[in-house]
Amino acid sequence: MKSILSILSIAVVVGLSGCENLDRELNTDLTPQQVTRSYDFTLNRVNSLYTDIPGGYLQIDGAMTASATDEAEHTLETSNVQKFNNGSWNSIDTPENLWANFYRGIRKANQFLVSSDSVNLDQYKLDPAPSAQTVYRNRLADIQRWKYEARFLRAYFYFELVKRYGGVPIISNIYSVDDNFGDVTRNTLAECIQYVTAECDSAAKNLPVTYSNTDLGRATRGAALALKSRVLLYAASDLFNTPTWAGGYAKPELISLTTADRQARWKAAADAAKAVIDLAGTGYALHNNYRNLFITNSFTTPEVILSRRRAASNEFERANYPIGYDLGNSGTTPSQNLVDAYEMRNGTNFDWNNPAHAANPYANRDPRLGLNIILNNTTFKGRPVESWIGGRDGKGIVNATKTGYYLKKYVNENLNLLLNNTSVYSWNLFRLAEIYLNYAEALNEASPGHADIKTYVDRVRARAGVAMPPLPAGLSQAEMRERIRNERRVELAFEDHRGWDVRRWMQGPQYLGAPLMGVDITRNADGTFKYTPVVVENRVFEPKMYLYPIPQGEINVSKGIVQNPGW
Repeated sequence: MKSILSILSIAVVVGLSGCENLDRELNTDLTPQQVTRSYDFTLNRVNSLYTDIPGGYLQIDGAMTASATDEAEHTLETSNVQKFNNGSWNSIDTPENLWANFYRGIRKANQFLVSSDSVNLDQYKLDPAPSAQTVYRNRLADIQRWKYEARFLRAYFYFELVKRYGGVPIISNIYSVDDNFGDVTRNTLAECIQYVTAECDSAAKNLPVTYSNTDLGRATRGAALALKSRVLLYAASDLFNTPTWAGGYAKPELISLTTADRQARWKAAADAAKAVIDLAGTGYALHNNYRNLFITNSFTTPEVILSRRRAASNEFERANYPIGYDLGNSGTTPSQNLVDAYEMRNGTNFDWNNPAHAANPYANRDPRLGLNIILNNTTFKGRPVESWIGGRDGKGIVNATKTGYYLKKYVNENLNLLLNNTSVYSWNLFRLAEIYLNYAEALNEASPGHADIKTYVDRVRARAGVAMPPLPAGLSQAEMRERIRNERRVELAFEDHRGWDVRRWMQGPQYLGAPLMGVDITRNADGTFKYTPVVVENRVFEPKMYLYPIPQGEINVSKGIVQNPGW
């Protein structure tokens, strides 16, 4: 069968396109009635909704989204991710065009919700045997729960659209190929925020707090509340409350919230994060091994609230192993901008103007630096990494890092690529550390000086294996704001937060438009090294880039869809 992906990717015959089982296609030589009345096919259809969540590993033409931010540079210069950095993207050519992907997920969720009550359970319903009645009740409960999983996932897809585009069309019904799409319009930003948070509330009331081991990876009550926390944090932030960046844009309600009570928004965001923290029975806790949060089977750790699980592979390692290792291609290479954000071990800032810091820049640093980033002369896969000029992994080698660094987070160094070793992956969508930082950030705006602000930032810093010192007492609101923002930067690096955080804080020119820095490393005769910061790439950021352009093809089909400002 063929899906028609124009205008919101929703014009398809009801039913069949939802029939995927995770990462594989099912036989679609079936009637819609066979699919929608089958319990097993209905399970497969709800499972298939999870596959529309991007994995985040190689999301933009083989690159991580980090390489479209000040976190990293992608080694391959011809990758489309570079268009974000040089400003050459537009409404016809957007490197990360997920509009169709998310609307496909929304369409599948809508189809599922319309048809899920059609499952035929008469085999058990009409059998008076106690065992049959138990199966009947359990399957009814399953179907009811699946509906709320679908509603959560639909809300997730909508928020992923909103953070990219602002207000988008809310489609809650099923369209056929004969319907007229010319009248489709964008809902206001306020309507979208209200819709997503209401769906989160409904899902949270009806999803379980935990699952048995056989159902790990499904949306829980905590996941629904975590999504609400993130949505309300974005809703309270600068971007969605400062329409002046768009000049005289005729439809400010599409890109900003028009009511003035911003303090109430910050309080709502703080309350939503605290609801996740206080949710009883979850077992959520900061994991005692930061590195293990990002490698095989991390979805089982108590810190992870929801992750996107993927089948065994070594694609990510092939893309990101240092160039001097068998089959390594460098890939996402962290920036000096990010490295400099990691504090000294005593909680003070790193400073290139300090001779001791400059001479040995990785000594006595926040342990997360070495857990997220492969540093020169540190051991990886059994040998020291030679990122110095002329080294096995340094400049002078084709496709070697331009920044002096390689990615460690999410990279499984235990794979032998020559033997085609693989491992399973879990991309963390929500984890407790983010919620702690959401709470601290919102509370600092809603109630400056509240004791919980410092408490929860300090908890992130104090986890076992990291053990950074607590923040100083007596910080002003502005000082605390900057410390929280930097904590997000280093704690959540490479987890697809940075580009959106910088946008919602309206700091695009300062960070996304600043030169991307690296370091030239030279090896001295005595085996020591000299480190010299260098500009790797001059980046471009214009105000219109706070939001993505609506794909021009959608506007061509539906004249009611208004383009975002500047595009």
